[in-house]
Amino acid sequence: MSENLDLVRSIYADWGRGDFSRADWANPEIEYVIADGPDPGSRTGLAAMAEAWRDRLSTSEDLRFQVDDYREVDDERVLVFFHGSGRGKRSGLELGQPARQAASLFQVDEGRVVRLVFYWDCDGALADLGLEH
Repeated sequence: MSENLDLVRSIYADWGRGDFSRADWANPEIEYVIADGPDPGSRTGLAAMAEAWRDRLSTSEDLRFQVDDYREVDDERVLVFFHGSGRGKRSGLELGQPARQAASLFQVDEGRVVRLVFYWDCDGALADLGLEH
């Protein structure tokens, strides 16, 4: 198992417990991308990524990510298939219903994530990377 995969597993271990407080894994100039879904866009830097996470966390309760699979794409990139769970703060409705598999792509350089891309539809990640399920 590679160091990059170990790093990504440690990040998702925290996220699986609903702990989104750690950012020591991220390069200060990280590129944070939401590839699809209701609010696609790109941000650069830790502060911008933290703001995006605060926005996401402010609208949900008990947000957690459960990993379905990890796939090492190459020496720098790890693709993670996951399901999210939680409830909308205002609506109380369960998030992720019906359950849809999402994906995140971590690009790691010198032990830190330099690019993180979220795909709320995992098929988009597979298509962008030229991979099959």
